Amino acid sequence: MAFPSVEQLTEIITPVAAAHGLDLEKVKVSRAGKKSLVAVAVDSDSRVNSDTLEVLSNELSALFDAKEDSGELNFGPGYTLEVGTPGTDMALTLPRHWRRNRGRLVTLVEDGKKSVWRIGALAPDEAQVVLVARQGKKLVVETAELAQHGDSMVEIEFAQPAADEMELVALSFEEAVERREDNNK
Repeated sequence: MAFPSVEQLTEIITPVAAAHGLDLEKVKVSRAGKKSLVAVAVDSDSRVNSDTLEVLSNELSALFDAKEDSGELNFGPGYTLEVGTPGTDMALTLPRHWRRNRGRLVTLVEDGKKSVWRIGALAPDEAQVVLVARQGKKLVVETAELAQHGDSMVEIEFAQPAADEMELVALSFEEAVERREDNNK
C-alpha cells in the first residue's frame, strides 16, 4: 500500500478529533529521510489545552499503528506525529475562524489598501462580521462580508487593547449594527 494521502489521513483523523470537540484545521505530511512527519492542527471554540492535545496525539498514534499493522496504512520506515493548534499564520477562511478570533486584530486588504480592524461578533447567518477600528479619536464600527475576506490574517498584538474597543467587540451583531447606525446619524 502507498503512503497515505492527506485526504486519507483527514478521513481517519476527523472523527477522532470531533470526539474531543475539536475541528481538524490542517493535515500536513512531509516525507523526508527515514521517518515522515505527519503534522495535525486542531482547534475549537473553547481554548485547546495541552492535556487534550496529548490525549488526541496518543489516540491517533495508536490508531495509525493499528492501521499499519492491519495493512490499511503504510508510513514506510516510520513517522513522527505532531499534534498542535494552528498558528497565527492561518488565514481566516471559515466563519469559525472569525468567531474564535473575536477581539483580536485583523488586517484586511481592499482595493490594494491595507487596514487594521478589531474583530467583533458574527452575524447570525455567519456571512458578515462586525469590525471596529480607531480613526483618530473616533471609533468606527463597520460590517464586512466574510466571503470577500477569506485571505485575512490575525495580527499579533503586544499591547493591551483599549477598553472602549473591547466594549464594542463584545456587543452582539445586532447591537453593533445599531451602534454603527446611531453614529452615522
